[in-house]
Amino acid sequence: MDLFAKTPTELARSAPLSDRMRPRTLAEVVGQEEVIGPGRPLRRILDAKERPPSMVFWGPPGTGKTTLARLVAREAALPFLPFSAVTSGIKEVRESIEQARARRREDGKPALVFVDEIHRFNRAQQDAFLPHVEDGTIILVGATTENPSFEVNAALLSRCRVFVLKGLSDEQVRELLERALADRERGLGGEAIEFEEQALLRLAGLANGDARQALNLLELAVRATPIVDGRRKVEFATVRDVTQRRNSNYDATGDQHYDVASALIKSLRGSDPDAAIYWLARMLENGEDPLFVARRLVIFASEDVGNADPRGLMVAVAAMQATHLVGMPEAHYALAQAATYLATTPKSNAAGAAYAKAAHDVEATRNDPVPLHLRNAATGLMRGLGYGKGYQYAHDQQDALVTHDHLPDALVGRRYYEPKDAGHEAAIRRWLAEREARKDAQRAARRSESSGESSGGPPR
Repeated sequence: MDLFAKTPTELARSAPLSDRMRPRTLAEVVGQEEVIGPGRPLRRILDAKERPPSMVFWGPPGTGKTTLARLVAREAALPFLPFSAVTSGIKEVRESIEQARARRREDGKPALVFVDEIHRFNRAQQDAFLPHVEDGTIILVGATTENPSFEVNAALLSRCRVFVLKGLSDEQVRELLERALADRERGLGGEAIEFEEQALLRLAGLANGDARQALNLLELAVRATPIVDGRRKVEFATVRDVTQRRNSNYDATGDQHYDVASALIKSLRGSDPDAAIYWLARMLENGEDPLFVARRLVIFASEDVGNADPRGLMVAVAAMQATHLVGMPEAHYALAQAATYLATTPKSNAAGAAYAKAAHDVEATRNDPVPLHLRNAATGLMRGLGYGKGYQYAHDQQDALVTHDHLPDALVGRRYYEPKDAGHEAAIRRWLAEREARKDAQRAARRSESSGESSGGPPR
C-alpha cells in the first residue's frame, strides 16, 4: 500500500489556494471586462457557441491568462491541451499536434492548444504551429507577459487575435480575498478565521494586481497565525511580517524596463522632478542596473538639455562616474541629484536637431571636397596647389572674427544649429546673431573696397 497515495479530492484540497480558487465559469472571473465583459467580441463568440479564434493573452502575472484559456475551451466544448514553453520543446509541440489531429479524426473538432509563456519559444518552435493553425487542426492560445509585437513571430501573430489583460484593482483583489475566506468548498470558509480590516487592505494593496500572489499571501498569513480558542485572528502585524514588501511586476529585461525608462525620460523632459524621482526609485528599488539609468541621464543631458545648460552634461557624467565608483545602494544619491538637476534646468534639443539636419544633408547632397582654404598645407606641393590659401587664422583677426565660409560651396548659408531662447542658449543665440551681423558688415566693407580699387579709387 502506498502511504503517500491520495484521492483526487485530497489532492485538490492540498493544492495551493490560488489554484483551488480558479474561476470555473466566466461569471466567476473578476476583472477583464474589456475582454470578456457583456457585449465584448470574445464573450459574444463564446455565448453564441461559435468557434473561437486563435489568440494571445498578453498581461502581467496573475491576471487570469491560463484561467481564461481553460474557460474558452470549456465554453466552446473543445479539448484542452496545455503545456509550458518553459519546460517543453519541439518534441512536445509535435506530440500535442498529433493528439489534436487524432481527436479531430474522432469528433471533427479542433483542439485548443494552450502554450503558457509562449515568448519563451524560439522562432522555429513558434513556426511549428503555423500550418496546423492554418488548416484548423488546432486553435492556438498563447499566454505571455511580454509584448507579443516583439516576442511572437509576425506570421503567427497575424493569425491570432491579441487580447490585453490588465492587473486587477485593489478593490477587485479584495473581492477575491473575501471570496476565498468565505468559500467552504475550495477556500478557507470551513475554518474559523477573523481578518483585521487593515490587514486585508494591506494584502490587497501589496499584491499589485496579481490575483495569484494575493491568494498565496492570504494563505501564508492564515497559516502563520496560531489558533487561539479555536479561531485564527489574522492581524496587520502578521500580514506585514509575511509580505515584507510590495509584489513587483518589474522585469529588468522586459516591457517594464522600457516603459519605466520612458516614463523617467519624459518626466525629466517635462521638468517634473517629483515624477522623475518616482520613476528613478521605481527602477532602482526593483533591481534595475544603476549604470543603465546613469547612461540614460547622460544621453538626456545632451539630447534634451544641451547648451541651454552645459553643466547638465557635467552633472550627468559625474553621476555616472560616481555610480560606477560606489555602486548601489549609495549610488542612488548621485543619480537622484542628477535627475533633479536635469528636471529643473532649461531644456533645448537644438544640438541634436542640428546634427539630424546635417546628417540629412550628408546623405541627400554630394559630399563635395573640402574647400581649399580649409585644407592643411603640409607640403610645398600642397601649398602650390592652393591648400590653405585665403585661410584667416581666427586668433590673428580682430575679435577672432573671420569672414570666409567653412561649408562646401553647395551648402554655404545653410543653418543647422538654431539655439533656443532657453537658459545659456539664449546668450548663444544673441552672440551668433551679433557675430553674423558683424561678419556681414565686414564682408560688405571688403566688397566696397574691392569695387573702389577696380574703378580707380573712390570718387572725389
